Amino acid sequence: MKVVIVGGVAGGATAAARLRRLDEEAQVVVFERSGYVSYANCGLPYYIGGVIEDPQALTLQTPESFFSRFRVDMRVRHEVTAIHPDKKTVSVKNLETGEEFEERYDKLLLSPGAKPTQPRLPGLGLEKLFTLRTVEDTFRIKDYIRNHHPRSAVLAGGGFIGLELAENLRELGLEVTIVQRPRQLMNPFDPDMAAFLHSEVRRHGIRLALGRTVEGFAERDGGVDVLLKDADPLHADLVVLAIGVTPDTALAKAAGLELGLKGSIVVNERMETSAPDIYAVGDAVQVKHFVTGQDAVISLAGPANRQGRIAADNICGGDSRYLGSQGSSVIKVFDLTAASTGVNEANAKKAGLDADAVVLSPMSHAGYYPGGRVMTMKVVFERGTYRLLGAQIAGYEGVDKRIDVLAAAIHAGLTAIQLKDLDLAYAPPYSSAKDPVNMAGFMVENLARGVVKQFRVEDVKDLPRDGGAVLLDVRTPQEFGRGHVAGFQNIPVDELRDRLEQIEPGKPVYVMCQSGLRSYIACRILAGHGYEAYNFSGGFRFYDAVMNDRRLIERATACGMDQ
Repeated sequence: MKVVIVGGVAGGATAAARLRRLDEEAQVVVFERSGYVSYANCGLPYYIGGVIEDPQALTLQTPESFFSRFRVDMRVRHEVTAIHPDKKTVSVKNLETGEEFEERYDKLLLSPGAKPTQPRLPGLGLEKLFTLRTVEDTFRIKDYIRNHHPRSAVLAGGGFIGLELAENLRELGLEVTIVQRPRQLMNPFDPDMAAFLHSEVRRHGIRLALGRTVEGFAERDGGVDVLLKDADPLHADLVVLAIGVTPDTALAKAAGLELGLKGSIVVNERMETSAPDIYAVGDAVQVKHFVTGQDAVISLAGPANRQGRIAADNICGGDSRYLGSQGSSVIKVFDLTAASTGVNEANAKKAGLDADAVVLSPMSHAGYYPGGRVMTMKVVFERGTYRLLGAQIAGYEGVDKRIDVLAAAIHAGLTAIQLKDLDLAYAPPYSSAKDPVNMAGFMVENLARGVVKQFRVEDVKDLPRDGGAVLLDVRTPQEFGRGHVAGFQNIPVDELRDRLEQIEPGKPVYVMCQSGLRSYIACRILAGHGYEAYNFSGGFRFYDAVMNDRRLIERATACGMDQ
């Protein structure tokens, strides 16, 4: 059996190695257009910033090491220019010599990945306008910084690559601005949770131009102007276009394969395309979202590697199935860690799900053990069924651990209530006896049983302030004095039972504290005395972060730039 693989990075390299482990006799040929195979896309920004010093560390394997271990014929700088399903051949061009030839296959695996999205804008192709996708792209940016010592950079796009590159350029001392058409960074997060990412990048001196559309680029004064719709241009010494990626599927389209969202390759659970004996994996394929069941294109390394393994299994006569993607991800943003899995609340509602969420602010480990830091968790679930739909976390230590537990819970089909039953490891340096994941389950259970009712950030502006309800802040007077929501009166929770006469009976009571815990206790006290009480999800800390972020974005929209 002869297997030809187009693309030698995540999915293609994984498939090649798996094929050899399953079939010692198979002939495996990999064609990779770039000069590198099995390289770490996710590490590229950290090489530019100097965190990764050795460029060889970016490549997990070389063609020589791959052949030595797996006897796979890895041919770099070879571009597949056409697929001929009827003849079961591919046309190939050697980019070093210009030689063109046809290669026969019994099975063909497409792993072309994705390419940086480049809309047709004036100025594309300027010398100081870069993209970051391959090792070669990385070296070009690194060499430009080393040779020209730029002092400023504009990054068009605030996703994974844009945000990681922004951090690394800032650490090199550049003035950095991120331009993003949505009014938030990192679209996997809901806007309220993205507020914590915005705060962190602002704290490190990065300027944000959110809700701004890039309309083109122009050379000026030795640098580049980034032309914006309805705003003054941004000038920088270098610009990186990082507005996203697009499936690289021109070959598949020309060969007549069925295409789906964003021009991605349609595959079944076995990673088979619409053409016999042709498989496809990675960033170029359309998959099912594990939570919503809807078609999706999810460009992440983990799914690409699993798909490569599944395709190899099936090429060798097995019957492996890809169950769908959850989009689990984590990112370092200076000192902050932000992670997500499943769907956020906004996308759940767009998918037609009746979604709700709880927000909590637990410590990373036991409060009495030194060094604990607060994290903010948002857990999204379906009303009525309490099916766990997704989660987002922003914090410091322990964020990655909790998001992985929640990702596993979603995959296992647990409800949000069942999170309370998980038996998770505890020691004071690592967690609390009531782990944050358990706490989320307790909160959802309280909602399900009617033990507590809640209100959310978006509800605060519509609370009755004409005397139709009681608005109550149960923090200490000192906390209240440092900031509170207009219209709320202050009665500390520990004084509440003795001051109930100050709360007019027969009216709903909306209760807030710093994190949501004391206000929950206050709600139970009030319920025990016949009041209808609502607890604010997330607490004043969460409310203040979200509203401050919204004010900064609104001010930036009015004046042209976020400071």
